Amino acid sequence: MTHKRRIVSAVALTTLALGLTACNDGEDAASTKESPSASAPASSDPASSDPGSKSPSADPSDDAAAPAGGDVAAPGTKVKVGDRAVVPFTYGTTKKGTIAVTVTAIEKGAEADMAPFGAKAKGMTPYYIRMKVENVGGTDMSYSSLKLRGKLADGAPTGVILIGDLKGKCDSESAPRDFTTKGASYETCSLSATKTDPIATASFEEGDAYRDSPVLWTS
Repeated sequence: MTHKRRIVSAVALTTLALGLTACNDGEDAASTKESPSASAPASSDPASSDPGSKSPSADPSDDAAAPAGGDVAAPGTKVKVGDRAVVPFTYGTTKKGTIAVTVTAIEKGAEADMAPFGAKAKGMTPYYIRMKVENVGGTDMSYSSLKLRGKLADGAPTGVILIGDLKGKCDSESAPRDFTTKGASYETCSLSATKTDPIATASFEEGDAYRDSPVLWTS
């Protein structure tokens, strides 16, 4: 699956001349900054024809998100890379269920890998958050997609938000058509980047309950 590639890079009190957008990283009110955005050539995504499928969120109180295949991880849970965490997940307006996420690796890439994002990616080091996603609730979650956010070792945001993936390096895959039964699984990758300290944590922040107290995988 390919995506439009875009960077929103948080730069304190700085304004660049290329198509500016304001961005609050959403993780720390003290880190609100003006942020430039950049785009690379777009390509279509056949698995995302439903406009409602663009805005995933989670609601742990929903009946479809009841514990299944293990206790649901409480907001703020911390686990190690390689561990499995069960979480409620809602995708779009109709797909709700319970999934298990296992972060299998947080891999450091090379600065040169960021070339498809253009000049604004200069000085950024990519990190590839590789994961396995399992359907443990047995509901229809076909074509849903999940993104984890990379954070620094202390849990601080990187200051960089990426939209898209790097084909052949970190492919963001949607759930397959048959991701509708208990035990179905697929593998995917979330792309993050930093200009400062290394990324050492992957963060699940979907839904109100986890937005301020995410589930964290640490390396």
